[in-house]
Amino acid sequence: MSEVTIKIDGVELKAKEGEYILNVARANNIFIPAICYVTRCSPTLACRLCLVEADGKQVYACNAKVKDGMNIVTSTENIEKERRAIMEVYDVNHPLQCGVCDKSGECELQNYNLYMQVDSQHYAIRDINRPTKKWGVMSYDPGLCIVCEKCVTICKDMIGSSALSTVKRGGDPLDKNYKASMPKDAYAMWNKLNKSLIGYEPEKCIDCGECVAVCPVGALVDTHFKYTSNAWELKRIPASNPHSSDCSLMYYEVKHTSIDNVEPKIYRVTNDHHYVSLSGAARYSFDVVNKVKQKDKTAFNRAIEAFKKAKNVVFNSYITNEEAKILQSLKEKLGFNLVNEDAAKFKEFLKNYSSTSGKSLYSGDLQSIHKANFVISVGSYFKSDAPSVRYAFNNAISINKGAGIYFHPLGDSTVEGFGKKGKTIESVFHKPLSEEAIMYFILDQFSSNLPKDIQKYLDSFKEKRKKVVTEMVKEKVMKKVKDPKTGEEKEVPSFINKKVEKEVEFTYTKLLDLIGASEELLDIIESMKANKDKFVLILGSDLYTHPRATNIAKLAGLIEKYANFEVVIIPSQTNTLGVSLICDLDNKQDGYTVGYNEKGDFVLSSLGEGDLDMPTLIQSEGTFVSINKRVVPTNAALPYYGYELNDIANELLDDKKEFTIDWTKEIFEKVPFDNLNNCYENDWSENRGYKLSPNVTNSSDEVEKISSFNEIKDIIIYNGNPINQFNDFTARAKLLEDEKVAYYISSEFLEELELKEGEKVLIETKNGKIELEVKVDKQLVGKIGYVPTFDSRVETKKLFKDYRFESAKIKKV
Repeated sequence: MSEVTIKIDGVELKAKEGEYILNVARANNIFIPAICYVTRCSPTLACRLCLVEADGKQVYACNAKVKDGMNIVTSTENIEKERRAIMEVYDVNHPLQCGVCDKSGECELQNYNLYMQVDSQHYAIRDINRPTKKWGVMSYDPGLCIVCEKCVTICKDMIGSSALSTVKRGGDPLDKNYKASMPKDAYAMWNKLNKSLIGYEPEKCIDCGECVAVCPVGALVDTHFKYTSNAWELKRIPASNPHSSDCSLMYYEVKHTSIDNVEPKIYRVTNDHHYVSLSGAARYSFDVVNKVKQKDKTAFNRAIEAFKKAKNVVFNSYITNEEAKILQSLKEKLGFNLVNEDAAKFKEFLKNYSSTSGKSLYSGDLQSIHKANFVISVGSYFKSDAPSVRYAFNNAISINKGAGIYFHPLGDSTVEGFGKKGKTIESVFHKPLSEEAIMYFILDQFSSNLPKDIQKYLDSFKEKRKKVVTEMVKEKVMKKVKDPKTGEEKEVPSFINKKVEKEVEFTYTKLLDLIGASEELLDIIESMKANKDKFVLILGSDLYTHPRATNIAKLAGLIEKYANFEVVIIPSQTNTLGVSLICDLDNKQDGYTVGYNEKGDFVLSSLGEGDLDMPTLIQSEGTFVSINKRVVPTNAALPYYGYELNDIANELLDDKKEFTIDWTKEIFEKVPFDNLNNCYENDWSENRGYKLSPNVTNSSDEVEKISSFNEIKDIIIYNGNPINQFNDFTARAKLLEDEKVAYYISSEFLEELELKEGEKVLIETKNGKIELEVKVDKQLVGKIGYVPTFDSRVETKKLFKDYRFESAKIKKV
């Protein structure tokens, strides 16, 4: 997009051509009233408060795009009259319950009424009964709803679920006299408002709570929060999502537990919905904390001795950078093996990617996906792995008129609904283990100027084939018409559309046979590519454990180099990227093992289930490295009264530090913790911590040919989790307790296996066996089910070895 110059209220500004006026104004701190518009989504024109005058003509700022030389005025006498009337309409029959409403104090309806000084009412209509409804984790009060459609828009354009929509509400029509006497936009808005409510489709909902976050009034509220606190009593503590690698900015909202208990308690988690969306895990697992009341000196002394004699220290990536740095420093001093299988696999994948890309870090981030108009995902089951990546994928298709291809063996009906099948979205449910062929296929379809040996190898898969296509052609026919003046008949030519079948030759690639995809994919890609110029490739954690992970990573580097793709490699746990950059990791060996939230001879546990207590991430200060390659801060929401890893470091290391966050200035760019910002700017730029820059590495174009693989036979199971479950901490969250460890399958597969939901089955693989309850996932498509491993209390990990797919025998108990 080219840059244009415009004026808003006399202020000269630079903007991108085609940007909405409202977004330009917001980015430049110019206020234009708007209730219904969400920065990252499409306009709904529901509230009409954003009326402005552009070059002398009234337009809606949320829907009108800037042009070079445009002169915009945000307030005129007529505009103020319209806005005032609109606010009066919103107040018609709106319940006067601000004293007990959960939104009071942060309600946009309150704010705009005060801003526009609404002190009287000129309109009225008989109300109808609109009872409150319970929808999943939320409560909907239609009596408070102003039908701004923010919830509908965010669910469709960002989350991609489309679980909400406007429905008819019934009731009396407006008095016809209002049409002549009211300002035009106020009447149109009221007419629509009077006919509508919000409808809900539970089978599409993923309980992310984002609709609650965007609701400007008290119509949608978290059920657990309802009538528990006034908004102004809560202290907002900025933090980062501790459960997945988006590390999204969020706020713990805290106050005392009760009148007679001054201990702080988290009442809810919120977010800046204009700039970032949260998963259900981030929003609803805030109640899992370590409530240890005092330091256990005896256990601490045993921990010191355990570290001194440890052969291995095993940990996962649900830790801060500071803790990772402490473990690395202890390793250097004491000489134990530092073991983290998750981060080690990711680190190796990143290393192999760098060997062909020439960069130490992948090039893309979530913003790259949001701004792209062609996105491909390989090796990530969005539902299980990365909600924020899924949101960005959907957002690119819905807002940018983009296109996307989703490669995965498991079908997801939600992803299928992101756009029009074969037009803007295509799901390719391929064979497990064929990901190497997929990477070569992407290289073949999107690259130019490839090295000769790679091009020759790709050409070896190609052959000429013929197919019959149907085309619409115009055929000339002669029609007899009568001259209206003379009555004489004469023949005149006419053209009609006619379908014609013809045989054409095309180039087929046998890579499709290896993938298990049809030849139609070639035409779909060719059609989707038209007029696209911003390409992103998303790579997920299926690939890090793949038997051919090394070559897949190298092919990713070549796709970035020769196909003009930005590449995003999704870290599999919250701080996988940070741990992989800080720690020198080893393979576990026989001998005494200390486990940090993992099994060991001596266990440090944030859940209070080991030998020495540790704080949860909700109780920790420190930093993570997010998927955006940013070192982002997180703050402690609640106090912790036990020992921390820093206390152990102070006993065993020469360099003593008072607080864990004193380690922050020892990592990466050496910036002290208190100097790190944690916010978004009005132009949606991320002002959080700092971004890591990639180093230039030595690179080559050397890759291997596709290795033959044996197809997984019998029934295939997948190591995946329900959408809001990630780890032992989310597993214990009361608001997520309905998502349990079970054998999750689609409705059609349930029928084929002749099972009933709730029955138990024995699942057996070559690695182990376990009994699990059968549960239907209504958004799952196809004949591959998944088995969760988020809860260590249920030993499902033994079913899998490395790769996330496994052959299994399923037997009804």
